[in-house]
Amino acid sequence: MRRVIRLLFGVAVIVALVAGGAFYLAGQAPGPAIEIVRPAAAVGIEATLELVLETPAGQLSRLEATLVQDGQRFPIFSLAQPEDATITQDAVNRIRIRRTFGRRMLPALNPGVADLEIVASRPVLFGFRHVESFETRALRLRFEPPQLQVLSNHHFVNHGGAEMVVYRITPSDATSGVRVGDRDHPGYPATGAGVPGDDPALRVAFFALSHDQDLNVPMHVFGIDEADNTGLVRLDHQAFGKPFRRSRLPVDDRFFERVVPMILARSPDLVVETGDNTLLQGFLAVNGELRRLNADTIASFATASAPEILWSGAFRQLGNSQVESAFADHRTYLYEGAEVDQQVHLGFDLASTARAPIGAANRGRVVFADYLGIYGNCVILDHGMGVQSLYAHLSSIDVSVGQRVEQNDALGRSGATGLAGGDHLHFTMLVHGQPVNPVEWWDPHWIQDRISRKLAEAGARAAPTR
Repeated sequence: MRRVIRLLFGVAVIVALVAGGAFYLAGQAPGPAIEIVRPAAAVGIEATLELVLETPAGQLSRLEATLVQDGQRFPIFSLAQPEDATITQDAVNRIRIRRTFGRRMLPALNPGVADLEIVASRPVLFGFRHVESFETRALRLRFEPPQLQVLSNHHFVNHGGAEMVVYRITPSDATSGVRVGDRDHPGYPATGAGVPGDDPALRVAFFALSHDQDLNVPMHVFGIDEADNTGLVRLDHQAFGKPFRRSRLPVDDRFFERVVPMILARSPDLVVETGDNTLLQGFLAVNGELRRLNADTIASFATASAPEILWSGAFRQLGNSQVESAFADHRTYLYEGAEVDQQVHLGFDLASTARAPIGAANRGRVVFADYLGIYGNCVILDHGMGVQSLYAHLSSIDVSVGQRVEQNDALGRSGATGLAGGDHLHFTMLVHGQPVNPVEWWDPHWIQDRISRKLAEAGARAAPTR
């Protein structure tokens, strides 16, 4: 009997040791991996908590998110009471948590600093034990939207044209610009426009009333701080309608044979629908989808714009040129007498002599010099603060990306590359990637009234008084 008791005791000891060892080893397993996606650095009136947790089989036994400020703890999420949070399983081992919070939810929070603390645990050893992880992030709390003050006056903008505004924003580290409908045009420090002084809050923004926007679209100067607090002030302006021409443009197989195969050969990703007339289908793909893709490419260069004005004075039109098509012409394409397509021509077609030398319209820096779909051989110059110019259908290109050019410096020669019916220059101005009417930029009186005057007035305000 004693031997049996000793045997059972020995077995019990072994089981206890094994269980203790298993319990100990389970406790050494890593807890859930915690990634704080948002907020990154600041919390505003409204903010989003977004967490990604990596844990085997997506198992969590606890998840708490708390803001800690001056010793006070403000719960913002609990797995036990998820309330209106969104919980999704991105993968077998990955869980994503989203929850909106902010000053409205936690009115006792004060502007200043706080720590975001995340505690998460997962079950191990069949739920007999739990392993925990901890993550923290220091945050700035801001609850006042940026303050904006428009300083310039007489903002007259033509349909399809551009304008400029001078304004002040506080705090000066906020992102700002002009919002025209649903399109944002960023502002730049006024020192880059030659305004004297060191006021970090002073900004200059160029903006456009695009040809495809309503004449009465609302316009605001906006500011968004690091905590996503948004300030808006209405921009006092007057918009003027401009008639855009409508034309009917016949196209035929001879034109298709000359331009379509060459463009398609250099656009391998373009999808062309099959049909009875392959050339026509190719033309429609080039004139429609490729045109849209090219527009996106052109707009992308706006992010490379210099933060200072590079140009000086009025821009130059191609010398001794004849205007063949004007800005925002609405074209209806006719094939064998039937309407097959409609597009808007966003530039000026300027014809001179065949292979005419093309000079830079103003001082700038080359941001693109290559083949670009419907535009053929194309050069884009950056003139700073979101203002750029485009030269298309060139037979040759004489500049390279990054090169600085002065007004009239050679860019290349005119041609008929891309979707062109004959030798000419397609020229347009761009404001933050949106084509605008070049006629304004060719006019020294417009440059003086819409740009130079406002900058001079801002400089007079910034100048120290004696």
